[in-house]
Amino acid sequence: MSNLFNITAINQEILIFLAIDVAVAIVLLTAMRFISGVSAKVNTKDELAKEDNFAFGISVAGSIAALGIVLSGAITGESAPSYQLEAIGMFAYGLFGLLLIKLGRFVHDKLALNKLNKMEQIRQRNITVGIVDAASVIATAIVIRAVLIWVDGLSIYTFVAIFSGFIVSQVMLVLVTRIRETHYARNNQHDSMQEAFVDGQIALALRYSGQIISTALAVTAASYFLIYSPETIIENLLGWLVFGMAMTVLVSLLTGFAKRIILFGINRFEEVDQQHNVGVAAIEMAISIAIAMILTGLMA
Repeated sequence: MSNLFNITAINQEILIFLAIDVAVAIVLLTAMRFISGVSAKVNTKDELAKEDNFAFGISVAGSIAALGIVLSGAITGESAPSYQLEAIGMFAYGLFGLLLIKLGRFVHDKLALNKLNKMEQIRQRNITVGIVDAASVIATAIVIRAVLIWVDGLSIYTFVAIFSGFIVSQVMLVLVTRIRETHYARNNQHDSMQEAFVDGQIALALRYSGQIISTALAVTAASYFLIYSPETIIENLLGWLVFGMAMTVLVSLLTGFAKRIILFGINRFEEVDQQHNVGVAAIEMAISIAIAMILTGLMA
């Protein structure tokens, strides 16, 4: 009987921690919706319900999903010693993650997709750009989540480590975007991938989304090999960057091989780049993410 009371007490404590985490998460997720409206300089209610701007809806959905991914990293691990510290930690990590997601979108706009005005395209209902925007913030969130799980405790050093992981993710996403642009230009008579996004090529957006999300998953593999230490932040940053690059190359090679086998007999570049075949592009996206998840799972 005493064991039953102990189990009941433990379950009640877990439920309280769960209620705290869920409450903080809902507050932050709601805030993300309105912050997205402020960033786009629109009223979210009007844009979603009256104007029926699907591109804006996809962009907001990506932001909410990204914040949810980050918050799942904040929840993972042992509970705090008290309810107050749990609420403070959850809110602090969540708010910091929200800020990094917005900062990551800014970096992606200015450095990766620097030849188009992403927010203006979304306001003009460009679904292709909405998809790309959603994928970019989700990719950033995947790396932030991995770093949240990797660090230990709640101190200035953990926030420095999280920001370091964020920097690595942005460097890798910009590099991959430039490589993808070069490949696209080589296969399409030097056309611009960013101009293709502006022209509304959804198939191309899906393939690109798979590539940057798989890159983010590859970068997270560093958390399985590096041991967190507040005294070695610089070494950890370099370690994440080196592992991220190595894993990105490996994932890219394996993904290319898998696509040739799975899509045997199909000219992927012609179908996606020229005929805008959304079905083939969706399969490419799925293959990219699947290979990255399998490989990182094996690393774990």
